[in-house]
Amino acid sequence: MSILTINSGSSSLKASLFLANGERRNFRYEHIGHGFLHDHKNAFQLLLRDLEGGIPKAIGHRFVHGGDVIDEVRKLDDTEIARLRSISHLAPLHMPVNILGAELCRQYFNAPQVVCFDTAFHKTLPEIAWRLPIPRTLNFRRYGFHGLNYSYIAQQLPALLGDSAYGRIVVAHLGNGASLCLMENLKSVDTTMGYTAAGGIPMGTRSGDLDPGVMLELAKLYGEDELSDLVYKKMGLMALSNGESNEMSALLKSSTEAAEFAVLYFSRQVRSAIGALAAKSGGIDALVFTAGIGEHAVKVRVHVCELLGFLGFYLDMEANQMNGPRVSMSTSKPILIIPADEEAEIARLTRSQIFLN
Repeated sequence: MSILTINSGSSSLKASLFLANGERRNFRYEHIGHGFLHDHKNAFQLLLRDLEGGIPKAIGHRFVHGGDVIDEVRKLDDTEIARLRSISHLAPLHMPVNILGAELCRQYFNAPQVVCFDTAFHKTLPEIAWRLPIPRTLNFRRYGFHGLNYSYIAQQLPALLGDSAYGRIVVAHLGNGASLCLMENLKSVDTTMGYTAAGGIPMGTRSGDLDPGVMLELAKLYGEDELSDLVYKKMGLMALSNGESNEMSALLKSSTEAAEFAVLYFSRQVRSAIGALAAKSGGIDALVFTAGIGEHAVKVRVHVCELLGFLGFYLDMEANQMNGPRVSMSTSKPILIIPADEEAEIARLTRSQIFLN
């Protein structure tokens, strides 16, 4: 069957049409709300035009947060949309547009639809990894994110690493949103993001982890909506570069001290997270870079890897310039670049759910 995958992000719409004959058509609409496309509804109108009459038999949506649901995929119906609305505050940059994408597809297509959750891959986290050091009665926990891509990466690793794929692997999903995942036996055992997608390492406009005392002081200065806007849209690389840009590609091209500082800060925090995950697991056997920055930012990979020799990782500079797929020296533990493909994972899950029912 032909399957349409929808990945409706905070400022982009990505879609892929997987045809019954094995062909694939990709659609990308970037910079929504930044002077190019007015809103996501405009992007969906463009998608309808570009599909050129292609009618999917099923549709799969990426949802950043699934709440306490551990299912990888669920049927999309009124009850599920209502549940997703009730947890949209957990990912305010993403969930509203995820829901909008689902609703628009229900208007435009007469086809069964499913939702696939970024949080589901981390259902294997042990309690020592998911529990937070706050009263248990509050019901807050670490969820973890970027799971659709981590799941896709896990499926690629055996062909690339053989038996080593089942060892201790750190995957660095570095994009405008960024996190790292520690896998053992191809399953998630720890990750840097937490209760929401604002935690962990710094990102394009999100700070990552902050001293709780800083948040308490900020809460005295800002109202709830202002503080939420600050946390999700004005921190991270944007703040570190003194407002120059939240895009790593722009910062790498810039000659300003602020841009260079932001790049170094981000790289140092990624390296710190790798070291922390290695300490938790007693070492790591391979390192994987993925997503926009991880796949394309040559300089960031250099900064991240330059001090990881104590863990047995040494970057091959020539291979790194070529963006992989293997960028480690022959004397090094494997360092890989695996392009992100959340759409392929969404299509796989959608196909499995449709056939199941």
